[in-house]
Amino acid sequence: MRSRSTSSVKKTEAYDTSRSSHVRRKVDRPHRGGPHRLAPRNTDNSTYTRREDIVIPPLDKEGVRIVPLGGVEEVGRNMTVVETPDDLFVIDAGFQFMGEGDAPGIDYVLPNTTYLEERKSKIRALIITHGHLDHIGGIPYVLERMGNPRIYTRYLTSIMIKKRQEEFPHLPAVQIETVEPGDRIKIGNTHITTFPVTHSIPDSMGVKIETKYGNVILTGDLKLAHEDGVPVKEEEDKWTALGKEKNLMFIADSTNAEKAGFSIPESKVHETLEEIVKNTKGRLIIGTFASQFERIINIIRYAEKYNKKVITEGRSIRTNVEIAQKAEILKTKEGTIIHAQDIDNYPTHQIIVLATGAQGEPFAALMRIATKQHKFIRLNERDTVVLSSSVIPGNELSVQKLKDNLYRNGVRLMHYRASDVHSTGHGNSGELAWINNKVGARFFMPAYGYHSMLRCHAQAVMDTGFPKQNIVIPDNGSVIDIIEGNKLVVHKEKAPSSMMMVDGFSVGGVQDIVIRDRKALSQDGMFVIVATLNLRTGKLRKSPDLISRGFVYLRESQGLLQETRLLIKKTIEDATKNMNPVNFDMVKADVADTVAAFLFQKTNKHPIVIPVLLGL
Repeated sequence: MRSRSTSSVKKTEAYDTSRSSHVRRKVDRPHRGGPHRLAPRNTDNSTYTRREDIVIPPLDKEGVRIVPLGGVEEVGRNMTVVETPDDLFVIDAGFQFMGEGDAPGIDYVLPNTTYLEERKSKIRALIITHGHLDHIGGIPYVLERMGNPRIYTRYLTSIMIKKRQEEFPHLPAVQIETVEPGDRIKIGNTHITTFPVTHSIPDSMGVKIETKYGNVILTGDLKLAHEDGVPVKEEEDKWTALGKEKNLMFIADSTNAEKAGFSIPESKVHETLEEIVKNTKGRLIIGTFASQFERIINIIRYAEKYNKKVITEGRSIRTNVEIAQKAEILKTKEGTIIHAQDIDNYPTHQIIVLATGAQGEPFAALMRIATKQHKFIRLNERDTVVLSSSVIPGNELSVQKLKDNLYRNGVRLMHYRASDVHSTGHGNSGELAWINNKVGARFFMPAYGYHSMLRCHAQAVMDTGFPKQNIVIPDNGSVIDIIEGNKLVVHKEKAPSSMMMVDGFSVGGVQDIVIRDRKALSQDGMFVIVATLNLRTGKLRKSPDLISRGFVYLRESQGLLQETRLLIKKTIEDATKNMNPVNFDMVKADVADTVAAFLFQKTNKHPIVIPVLLGL
């Protein structure tokens, strides 16, 4: 074990000097009842709301504070704060993809960093547990807001962070220090130690933060390497060693906690895929997540073992293969990876295509191949397609369309329900309970998942005899203090947790009305009225022009349009009668309200009505 020391991060000027030093936050009622200490729930479902000014209580000089800023009410945008009286550490800075139905036009959702911006002089480090985007994706957007602290992570993750930063050339270079499992590093006045965890990407790690009253341990994403439910020796030794220390708080992954028992070990998936690579007679097309780093690497190794060629289709897979080669965890022979345009230069039994798009994304490589839109790859009945991924909730219809399109090409299709071609990177409840029991911390906080996942994780731990009063189930923004190592306090005040959105080049809060208008436009369209007024008489100079987008097809709605024109004429001329000068704002409001009500009555739709009045 190496031991190192580093000075605290240099203070920088505030990123947004206009931000108030107080938090604008709605005060929620304290939780009553329930089996756990449940953090007060924000019952306001709107994305952005006006909030009352409240002040978060200062941290007790004998306290340790935990603040999950993201990742405990969703899968994604992970960020957790561990704060002592002297130092503040941020663990992970991920983003979350937003469904178009929830927030049209929004690229990503980030954790809210207001709490950190107000304490940036105290931030000593950003610790990244592994290289998946839900843990590193937010770095380019939030690092400067936090004062550009030094990043501590393992080697592969550091390369992935730097690769992503290349997409943001206007930002200053990130300061990254690579660590190895067992490193004990002094940062500020606090020692941290890293340890390896099993996940679907190499160089995944957990972190132990030493405090006056014991260790705060965060796992990042993890599962157990096991054989028929018995953890392998490396897992047994690692967690037993951690359990021998004085552990105050254990914070662990809950993503797969709703599933009982133990997950399929990744080694079983590798065995299955090797058999498929070895025995497939025609071309083999494998669709998987680009984030399944180890799986992709092993498939390429199997290809070399059985004298086959690999075509990588999809930008994210190509990028991750390049990163693996740069990190020297993948060393390929010359000619193993070929271009798609060379596919016809080799016998069909020598071809393996690694493709993105196993979730049925319409523009991903696998869907383009399935729908005959790929320039070089055409499927036939001698091909085998393997979907080496599970179906993410919400993607069921997209995946079904993908499967249908694949079957229309006569291929043989294999997926996780019929064969062991996929395993999760997250432990089931049996694994999580085993790990918790080994660590033996005084307090426990489930993290990384939806509320239902956190609840299931807590229940699995309680079933092993863990005291329920020592479990806290948080919301985003919950402020959790452990005082003198034995008193757990969940404050009714919360850190700001409303979503920060990446909207094109804009990062920050997108107001409710913007999202609402986008949803209305996507659902019922818009209806534009252009009317020209005689300023002297208040009468219309001609029949108003009407423009419809996404509402009704004008050529087939002439009767409706004629009635609408008459209503507009009457509304404007009634409103301007004896009005001198004409109050355009009032007239436009009358027209918008009247026409919107009329169109709803006629069509049961709510288009956005935009009146444009011109005075001549």
